Amino acid sequence: MITTGSGLVRRSAAVVAAALMVVAASAGCGAALDGGPSGSTEPEINPQPRSAISEGGSLTTALPEITPQWNIFHADSTAYAQTVWRWFNPTLAYFAPDGTYSFNRDFLTDVRTEVVDGKTVVTYTINPKAHFNDGTPIDWRSFDSTWRVSRGVDPSYVVSSTDGYDQIESVTRGVDDRQAVVRFEDIWAWPNGLFNYLMHPKAADAQTFNRGYLRNPHPEWGAGPYTISSYDANARTVVLERNPQWWGKRGKLDRRVFRQMEDQASLNAFRNGELDALSFASKDARAQVLTMGDIDIRTASSPQKSLLIVNLDAPLLSDPRVREGLLRGIDRATLARIRFTGLNFTEPLLGSLVMYPFQPGYTDNVSGVIDYDQGRARQLLDRAGWRVGDDGIRQRDGRSLQLSLPLLGDSPAVQNLARALQAMLRQIGIDIALPVRPNSDFSQVVINKEFDLFLMGFQSTDPYGTAYFCQIWCEGSQLNRAGAGSPELDAEIRKLARIADPKAQIARGNVLERQAFGQFSDLPLFNGPAMVATKQGLANYGAGQFYIGPVEDVGWQK
Repeated sequence: MITTGSGLVRRSAAVVAAALMVVAASAGCGAALDGGPSGSTEPEINPQPRSAISEGGSLTTALPEITPQWNIFHADSTAYAQTVWRWFNPTLAYFAPDGTYSFNRDFLTDVRTEVVDGKTVVTYTINPKAHFNDGTPIDWRSFDSTWRVSRGVDPSYVVSSTDGYDQIESVTRGVDDRQAVVRFEDIWAWPNGLFNYLMHPKAADAQTFNRGYLRNPHPEWGAGPYTISSYDANARTVVLERNPQWWGKRGKLDRRVFRQMEDQASLNAFRNGELDALSFASKDARAQVLTMGDIDIRTASSPQKSLLIVNLDAPLLSDPRVREGLLRGIDRATLARIRFTGLNFTEPLLGSLVMYPFQPGYTDNVSGVIDYDQGRARQLLDRAGWRVGDDGIRQRDGRSLQLSLPLLGDSPAVQNLARALQAMLRQIGIDIALPVRPNSDFSQVVINKEFDLFLMGFQSTDPYGTAYFCQIWCEGSQLNRAGAGSPELDAEIRKLARIADPKAQIARGNVLERQAFGQFSDLPLFNGPAMVATKQGLANYGAGQFYIGPVEDVGWQK
């Protein structure tokens, strides 16, 4: 895995993943993989029925960070926290690789969506066997708690996202406690993106919500086929075993283990047999795993977006002319070639942070707004008062135009990409420092904004990108780490959310995104491939597009 960090959970749809980052999620899109023709790529997860999977065994993989904030509804949580969360907490929604929704029948017996009096109403009927590990029934109160912490009304809750939840009028009891009726204020185009995970009612007060999960996963508030048997924050290891409280199908694995490791250490551990699967995205890692025996390499295009963000709070970047000049000085095509060298992968330049090129309604919203043009970049910087000094670096008022882009982890691929970016910007008189920090510093760097520029990624876990437009572009959004936005744009985004027809909402979203890119705060770089190397025989795991399936079916073929 290429990482300079992890990410922030984008509720139900996207996650800020590791910078540049390719994580173990994948998608079919218009790209050429391993010399294949340009076009969609089938996900590769080795799908197998339960009857073909052995009882027992373990699965050990690495994560760049065991995130301190375990509450995935909290703004400081990460993609990595969500990866672990799904193994021991209620997961109500499954998604096929193409993004098709289905509900988990171990938790729900029916989901009915209808329009009543001009409002979307979703009725969830809950499996009467469903309960949290501490014995608390999973009922309508769990849905009510999830809504109340996520709707954004109470500022004491530091939430990851309010998108969709802020459109709900009420969550009420249905025919009995085991039915939740969710009524929206109007017609909501994306109801299947909500309530895919649930918050335990005991964690729903603000103090517990914000602080209760810090370095404490609270397995007693979870539910599912597995539960945490040990969590060692010092050894940076999480071990899960079968949950005796589980009422559904028995998990095939005896143990599921997550270990926090840097990129090179995880590659070495995989080669030594200490890890059973490895997500990677560099030519060097690919070359090494290709030499190994009894290994499968599972590859698909990835529903993630790598981008460069510009810290608008940094004094040297407050002038939009400086930001525009900086971004126009970056040759994204060259960066993409560097990124994909040795991977036999190509793709068109990325033009959106909301939609993917393989989705209906996608348009390139970057072209014409932020085009590579170093001549224009120099003009903008000149007009902003930054003049080239004797050393080639621009100066103004006795200060040099020197910016910091921290790199997290030890990935050579990330370092090569950053050095290329550094060289490009030096050509227009901007000096970029590249301090290196461990992957485990990701949360600190991002939350405290300890950067001028930063490489990050959004990873989608469902196909409803426009539903989460506000997460990326609203002023003050926890996912808007650049600090962009304005009251005027926020007002337009609120109007966007109320467009009932999905196609019309996507079309209007494309217009607004072009305006948003005009803030010169975020530059999309590429989607890229997901590549997962596994020991042979690992089933229902790998490069799976939008795939989210039952963890109890992950295991080793007979």
